[in-house]
Amino acid sequence: MAENGAFEKRREGVPCWVDAQLSDVAAGRRFYGELFGWTFQEEGEEEGEAEGSPYRPAGEFVRACLDGEPVAALVRKTDGRMPTVWSVYFHTPDAAALTARIRAGGGQVVTPPHPLGDLGTAALAADPDGAVFGLWQPGRRAGFGHRREPGTFAWAELYTRDTEAANAFYGDLFHEALFGPDASPDFGRARVSDVFPAAMPPHFLVHFQVEDVDAGLAAVARLGGRVRVPPFGTSYGRVAVVSDDQGASFALLRR
Repeated sequence: MAENGAFEKRREGVPCWVDAQLSDVAAGRRFYGELFGWTFQEEGEEEGEAEGSPYRPAGEFVRACLDGEPVAALVRKTDGRMPTVWSVYFHTPDAAALTARIRAGGGQVVTPPHPLGDLGTAALAADPDGAVFGLWQPGRRAGFGHRREPGTFAWAELYTRDTEAANAFYGDLFHEALFGPDASPDFGRARVSDVFPAAMPPHFLVHFQVEDVDAGLAAVARLGGRVRVPPFGTSYGRVAVVSDDQGASFALLRR
């Protein structure tokens, strides 16, 4: 994996993986394979994989690759009541210590840290406003093989009701990654009402980089997805919010 060594040295709080929880993984393969040019590794194709976490969740799972390197995963929902969503995972060298700090800061631990063989340790948490995010303590797998390239993860925006409270919470958890001298967080905070209806729950929106947002929107529509928010400008590029043909929302970003 091209960036494994780099991620091992990254500061806590850098986004290192994304996955989509879907009802139909085969349909997801068709949609994202056409949209981003992804290829897929089937469950069990890579020797030594264990079940669970960002890398081998229980149930049907495929790893999405670009140029032979992993960039995301598609996971079959084990319960139809679960949301159809894209989730972001943040790098941590110590998931147990970080979850303790999350609780102390007013957040919740949804799924406690659990080791996954020699791959690493995973956890799910929620901030005080209810936005859910993942944690990944790397072992043999550190995260993305490619990022900040067309068809790969480029940004995670937290849409929250209180940006000052979010800055305080995440600033305490991930201070060096967000505000340190060499910070490159790929992670921002904005008010829900800046882009979405005020009733929208707080959430992380995963952004994938594209060469042309308008061409990406045309492809999403052709593949059965929907445009949720037309293109708008941000400090980090031109963005449009879309959903796939199963309802999982994400953003297209042209820096």
